[in-house]
Amino acid sequence: MAMQALDLQNARIAAQEAVRKVRAAKDHLDPASIDLILRDARSHYAWTDRPVEEALLREIYEITIAGPTSMNTCPARFVFVTSEAAKDRLAKSLKAKNIDKMRAAPVTAIIAWDPQYWTQLPFLFPHEDRRPLFEGNQAYIDDTGFRNSTLQGAYFMIAARAVGLDVGAMSGFSNEIVEAEFFAENGWKSNFLCNLGYADENALFQKLPRFAFDQICSVI
Repeated sequence: MAMQALDLQNARIAAQEAVRKVRAAKDHLDPASIDLILRDARSHYAWTDRPVEEALLREIYEITIAGPTSMNTCPARFVFVTSEAAKDRLAKSLKAKNIDKMRAAPVTAIIAWDPQYWTQLPFLFPHEDRRPLFEGNQAYIDDTGFRNSTLQGAYFMIAARAVGLDVGAMSGFSNEIVEAEFFAENGWKSNFLCNLGYADENALFQKLPRFAFDQICSVI
């Protein structure tokens, strides 16, 4: 049910005040914080045996879910693989070179998305009913779901770094096997995997090149 006009206006005023309060408290991140989450952050493939507490996974989720998605669709779903039994199931899907990386990590997150995400729009986007945009339009459902779950996966990686964890994303796996093992009942679709934990920096090699601004950007 769409929000009533007065409720919508009050919600907008509250949102505007909240954003101004955040900006007044901190208008930009300091260089060290930017280094931590992106500029000097690294993808990791070796891990210490230090465990990751569930409370930290919950904190990462709360940060992640605050990130923007189209129409607030929030299509991403997260499965945290931690037990040996679950790792055995996940290993079936992995390319050989990724199995040891996954098993060594305290947590491997399956970043997935729910094809039925759009049916939750009355809760997620109460301003108006946007479900007619999706009904009977599978291509639009799939494009929106995959694109926005990928965005949420990126937010997830940044959030994990922000709270002190290291990450190592992986795409060398069979989506079909992951979906058969973990999503046979709910129909979710896998996007990518992400190892989480406290890295063993001794396994790092040099940071790989990046393009310069003028090589791939234009201002028109």
